[in-house]
Amino acid sequence: MKKRIVIVTGASSGMGKQFALQLDKQVTCDEFWLIARNEERLKETQNEMTHPAKIVSLDLQDMQSIYAYRAMLEEENPVVHILVNGSGYGKFDKFEDCTLEDNLGMIDLNCRALTALTQITLPYIEEGGYILNVGSMSSFQPIPYINVYASTKAFVLSFSRALNRELKPKKISVTAFCPYWVNTAFFEVANRHNVITNFDVVYESDWVVAKGIKAMFRRKDVCIPGKVAKGTQILTKILPHSLVMSVWLKQQNLK
Repeated sequence: MKKRIVIVTGASSGMGKQFALQLDKQVTCDEFWLIARNEERLKETQNEMTHPAKIVSLDLQDMQSIYAYRAMLEEENPVVHILVNGSGYGKFDKFEDCTLEDNLGMIDLNCRALTALTQITLPYIEEGGYILNVGSMSSFQPIPYINVYASTKAFVLSFSRALNRELKPKKISVTAFCPYWVNTAFFEVANRHNVITNFDVVYESDWVVAKGIKAMFRRKDVCIPGKVAKGTQILTKILPHSLVMSVWLKQQNLK
């Protein structure tokens, strides 16, 4: 009998870890696969879980790690109940002041790796299974000084919503999870130079992740947790993006 598993990338910290811990309490499966670069932090996540959990230390910016993941699936041939694409990172700064490595790295991890893992995993996902892709409120608008990161998350939103429609005949749902500012270690890397200074509302990661899981199980194609987040998304839909960008720059005291 095939092993039934849940796969979570970015499971070493932040929202990825929260997805692993909360799904551990809500689903029935044979095993979790916890994927991230930091093996020690993955072990910490593993130790907090009740389900058996396999630690898979991979750098998803590296295509060799993508191929290694594909080989694992081919060898074990599991049934995948849920795939959470939680890996990602950002850098907040002028486009020209970000290194080429960081700008391309965001594209590689936030877009290429997410696409690759989704496509590689899809043949193993059971009928009625779930995919959740971590986007952002920045998916809905162009954002100066968060330029490349926001663009990658716009890709995640568009890709997820279109794929959700494609997979309806297989009864596999895809949810784009688009949170607002969330209290995680993400900002230690993303905002290291304190370019962004105005965080009007910061949500706790356990709360937003719980909302994301609820939306996923309801098979919603988009989840925007929080009243402020929902209001902001509506405004970015109604108002011209040129005005939205001007307001954003004024809020952050940027030109």
